[in-house]
This record gives sequence, C-alpha cells and structure tokens, in this order.
Amino acid sequence: MASLSLQPKFSLHPNNSILHFHPQNKPQIIFFTRKVKIKTKTKCSSIDPQQQQQKQRESFTRKKKSVTETEKGVDPVGFLTKLGITHKAFAQFLRERYKSLKDLKAEIFTRHLNLQEMASGFEILGTHRHKEHRVDYMDWAPGARYCALVGDFNGWSPTTNAAREGLYGHDDYGYWFIILEDKLREGEEPDELYFQQYNYVDDYDKGDSGVTIDEVFQRANDEYWEPGEDRFIKNRFELPAKLYERLFGPNGPQTIEELGEIPDAETRYKAHKELHKDDPPSNLPPFDVIDNGKEYDIFNVVADPAWQEKFRNKKPPLAYWTEIRKGRKAWLKKYSPAIPHGSKYRVYFNTPDGPLERVPAWATFIQPDAEGKQAYAIHWEPPPEHTYKWKHTAIKPPKSLRIYECHVGISGSEPKISSFNDFTEKVLPHVKRAGYNAIQLIGIVEHKDYFTVGYRVTNFFAVSSRYGTPEDFKRLVDEAHGLGLLVFLDIVHSYSAADEMVGLSRFDGSNDCYFHTGKRGHHKYWGTRMFKYGDLDLIFREVTYVPFWEGHISIDDEIILEQVDFRV
Repeated sequence: MASLSLQPKFSLHPNNSILHFHPQNKPQIIFFTRKVKIKTKTKCSSIDPQQQQQKQRESFTRKKKSVTETEKGVDPVGFLTKLGITHKAFAQFLRERYKSLKDLKAEIFTRHLNLQEMASGFEILGTHRHKEHRVDYMDWAPGARYCALVGDFNGWSPTTNAAREGLYGHDDYGYWFIILEDKLREGEEPDELYFQQYNYVDDYDKGDSGVTIDEVFQRANDEYWEPGEDRFIKNRFELPAKLYERLFGPNGPQTIEELGEIPDAETRYKAHKELHKDDPPSNLPPFDVIDNGKEYDIFNVVADPAWQEKFRNKKPPLAYWTEIRKGRKAWLKKYSPAIPHGSKYRVYFNTPDGPLERVPAWATFIQPDAEGKQAYAIHWEPPPEHTYKWKHTAIKPPKSLRIYECHVGISGSEPKISSFNDFTEKVLPHVKRAGYNAIQLIGIVEHKDYFTVGYRVTNFFAVSSRYGTPEDFKRLVDEAHGLGLLVFLDIVHSYSAADEMVGLSRFDGSNDCYFHTGKRGHHKYWGTRMFKYGDLDLIFREVTYVPFWEGHISIDDEIILEQVDFRV
C-alpha cells in the first residue's frame, strides 16, 4: 500500500486514543481499535533530494517536542508552508481531503459517542434476546413506510409483530425497531415488576432465592447512604419546604399571584453574593455556583480531607436489577419464546411501490427454501446445552506467518460440497503437519452463487449454510486455535451481490439504500453492486463488520482485508 510522505499527526478520535496515523519516510504502522495492521512505505515525488534531507533534519528536531503538542492533530494553518509543499494540485488535494476529514469526523461524533461505540452496531442490529423476556429486532430501511417480522412463528402475518408508530418504531435515520414479547404460558401470572430480568444461560440466579424488591431496595439504601444522608429520601417534601421558607420567609406567598415574577438564578445568586460579601471566608461556598469559565477538580470542591477521601472511595449503589434476576428454568416455566430457535423468518416492508419481503440484512444464518422458493433467515438461539463451548484461547501471532489458503467446500476428496465438520476433522490436522501456522478461509460468508467462490456476498453477517451451522464454524475456529493455527477470513465488503431476493439490492424498495445509483452503482465486469461509502450509515455498517467476526466468532485480530476501497 503506497501513500505520501507527510509528517502530520492524524487522529479521527477526539481523544486521540482510537486511531493514530504517523506517516514518515520509513515503514510505519497504522493502529486501529481492533489491531488491524497495515504497513505503509511512503515517498513524495514533489520534493527533491536536498529538500528531503532538510525535512529529515527538521523531523528529527520535531521528535523532541512533547506528546501533548504532537497529538493535537493536523493544524491546517501553515500546514503546506511548514512541510514545504508548493505543488498547487497536490496542495489543493490535501485541502480537500482535510476538509472531508473534518466534515466526516463532525458527522460521526454527532451521532456516535466514539469509534468503539460505533463499531459495536452488531450488538443491537438484527435479532437479539433481551433480558426482559423478549426479542428485539432492529434494521435499517430508510425507504420503507412500514416494517414487520413475518415467519412460521406468527403464521407469516405482516400485522402481528410490527414496529410501533412514531419514534417508538423508527427514527429519522430510517432505523426500524420491533419488540417481540415472549408468550405467557397458560395458567401463569405476569411478572409483578415490569423490569424483571431473566438469565437465559444458567438454570438459577439470585432472584430465585425469593428475595423481594422491597428487601433489595432497603439493602441498597443501607449500603449506600451514610447516617443522616437519607433524611430527605424518607421526607421528600422537607427539602423544598425549607428552601421555599429560606427564599420567601416563614410567611411567604401562598399562591402564584402573590408570588410574582421570580428573577433568574444568576440574578438571585449575584444578589445573594453581594449581600454576603463581607462575611468571613468560612461562611462562603468553596466553589462558584454560576459558571464563570474556570475549571475545577470535581474531587476538590470540598475542603474537608476526610470527606474528600470518603467521596473518592464511595462505591456505586447496588445494582438492584441483578439481585432480582431469575434463571432459565423460571423463564421457561412462565414464558414460551417469542421466536423459537430454528424459526424461519423474513422482514416485511411496505414501500411506495408496494409490499415486499426481504432476508434481514443482519441475519446470522440463512437457508434457501427446499422447494426453490425465496430464501429465509433462521433465528439462531440454541439452548445452552447445544451452544458450542469454547475450549481454547486465542494464540499469539508468530514472528513469521506461513498461511495455508483454503476453501471449505472444495477441500474434500469426494465429489460433494465439504462441510465445516469435514474440514475440522480431515484438513486441519493435514495443515498442521505440513508446517503451516495460519489458515486463510475464503468463501465463508453467505453467498448465493457457488461458482463465484464466495465473492458475491449476499448476507454479510452469516456463515454459508451449505457448509454447516454457526456452531460448526465456531468448532472449526476453536480446533484450529487448539492446533496452534491462526484463522484469517478473506472477507469481501467493498461490493455485494446484485440479487434482490436474498442480498441487499433494493433492500427497502429504493435503488439507493446501500448502493450508488446509475452506472456508479454497478460493476460491469463483476456483475455486483457498489456501496456508497459517502453515507454515514454505510460507514457505520462497514466499521461494525470486522468487529462482528472478531468478537462473535473469535476470528483472530489481524483479519486479512482484501478488495477494499473506502473512497468517498
């Protein structure tokens, strides 16, 4: 990967802790959140050798500057002059890219707290089991007018499990949200607490001991409040009554008409401060009530050292919701799952061109219909006894890699499509004996056309069902780690299959949901659709893609990225 030999410090994160870019005239490393390493060797042709040597001497001097000065990011004022860049076209290019960076950074941090939060979108999009006996579904379809989940769990009805109206069902960015409540079994009473949580993994939890919420609240108050601090909790109106008496006297106005107009807080504070300006310092507060631009240490607002130490050592209140959480047996006794494991489902949209059904974009398991009809997603939520248990921890990357590239489907000797289990039992030992220390898997992500070897991806968060289940793939990765083999994925996410029934093309009925319109949205040689990375929602999706495979499937950090073009 070639780049330009610029000296600036580039940080996309406001605290400069997520992404650092330090290009110089030697191999460098870009540090990402998920440890994706890309080596760059740079050279700038717009500077002659003498200027290059001068820049190297200046860069050596600049290295002595403090970290606080160098981590402030790129300062556009005097940037080109400082680096001696005089080429007009090159200078204009840098100005445009810097402006694009500023605009993108401002847009990202307007909607997201940081890059780590942005990269965790797979934790909320798609179908997820919620602790409060329900399943949540979320998807992005800005062109749709109505959204519902249909499947064999509700008789394929487009009205049973639909998004609510208004902001409770979708936001201004086109994200739809559907709640599927678990079904109360016959003869069972609803939970007394609306926030009752359940542990779906362990048979029993703390709430199964019979403790009541009143007992938990009492324990929380006893552990958190110091003697006397809970005075105003037990007497809720004592504080406002005393404050009212302090402001208006014991015989203050009793009606709104008698009260009159009350000055604003700053005016009242200044009047109070002027009234007590001659008081001794001990009677004045140790901090300013009205913000005057000064910076204060929140831990030093009180002068009492003993109270200050107590404040620093204070623990947060008791998490009462975990104390009443019940186990899996209590949940199964009272409820039946809203979507049972293995259920077939699709997402239903009402669009300006009429209704349509699509395979959810964030589904984790897809299967084609046995009779050749439209494919459907499989709700994958196996019980704990059928969930794969990881046996091996991630291994340390070796100093040198010897990578064995392999395709699961064609790895067998028999004239059939091999499975994950066949690959685990037959191919992995062979790779280890041959002296390799890493495998690179291609064609793993779900794709419809087998002749493309997996390069026309239809569902980016699902393993190919023709090889086996997600649990089978987890076993493959775990056994590879047990043999000391790193596992890399050759993922393709710069373009997508043009299929409309399974893939993302015209997902919400519009032609520009995920892809560019016109010729720019079609690759004439590959027959694929091209993503429009200028859209923040597409960037959000792509940033989420790699962390999903790393965190959910335990793929190793240094995932091999190929055929990626993030040009806006």
